[in-house]
Amino acid sequence: MSLIDIELKNVTKRFGDVVAVDNVSLTIEKGEFFSLLGSSGCGKTTILRMISGFEELTDGEIHIGGEPMKNSPPFRRPTNLVFQQHALFPHMSVFKNIGFGLEMKGFSKDTIKEKVNDALDLIELRGFADRRINQLSGGQQQRVAIARALINNPTVLLLDEPLGALDLKLRNQMQLELKRIQKEVGTTFVYVTHDQGEALTMSDRIAVMNSGIIEQIGESDDIYENPKTIFVANFIGETNQIEGVLDSLEESRGVITSKDLSIYVSFREDLRRGQKSFVSIRPEKIMIGEELSGIENVYNGTVVGTIYQGLMSVYTVLVENRIHLTVKVQNAGTQRRYHEGAQVKVGWKIENGIVITGDDYD
Repeated sequence: MSLIDIELKNVTKRFGDVVAVDNVSLTIEKGEFFSLLGSSGCGKTTILRMISGFEELTDGEIHIGGEPMKNSPPFRRPTNLVFQQHALFPHMSVFKNIGFGLEMKGFSKDTIKEKVNDALDLIELRGFADRRINQLSGGQQQRVAIARALINNPTVLLLDEPLGALDLKLRNQMQLELKRIQKEVGTTFVYVTHDQGEALTMSDRIAVMNSGIIEQIGESDDIYENPKTIFVANFIGETNQIEGVLDSLEESRGVITSKDLSIYVSFREDLRRGQKSFVSIRPEKIMIGEELSGIENVYNGTVVGTIYQGLMSVYTVLVENRIHLTVKVQNAGTQRRYHEGAQVKVGWKIENGIVITGDDYD
């Protein structure tokens, strides 16, 4: 039986007439790496601040470890917060920075030394104890900030875009480091980011937010492979989005018509004939070649754009003189490369065309 570390019940936050968080409910399990993902202004940081107690709720309830937090100030909550600007003390050594919270709580010198050394081992900076903060790289400083937050054994560690100030290569390295640290200590991490790749890399589960609401919650692969709304499909990675109408529905498959183009889709009980629908196909799921067999959706096309990206080639293909599709192909082995004007066939397996329906269309 899983244990719940955080529960939000119908949480709303208004700033005047602006609804920053709109009736959000979710649970985060003990030991999870849970990410709140969305663009600026979607409400993700506001949720983090309400969990930590730095922002009051307008409506709803927050429970941490099964206890209601309504009347608990930040310093009494079993949480700690790590920001993008990690606010380390520049006049103190790494050792002193990490042990500062323990010292304020009156722990003995021997206990502080033992716990700080354990923390230095965790972040793999044992030989850096006596260094000043300005002698560390950005990634090393971030690890010190995380160690300082974890040393007090919070139930939940809250991280607000902590890698945003790092360059791309270092950010990618720190993603793996953060995941390693989280797995090693087993603390629940709640991570706020606008970076889809970052969330997919590190998270056990992701909540995709848009305009104060949660569009979808799920594991990384499920969010990517099975988006439930057009917003999620477009926000998580790249997708080809084909709008059409469901013409027929049989026991094993349906047909969506778009600009006189018939597209086969997997059968779903919630689909209805005449229903406005979108088919979402990831660019890497589309095959390209002179001859394609064994797949349901195959069309003639003309290559109208090419981009070479080293490991991958990206093609824009005009399909049946009706729609444009983006196709991504790994440059491996004997895979042929195509140039503008090439006549090709493109296609995808029926299960790779995700049907999205609803009322959230522009």
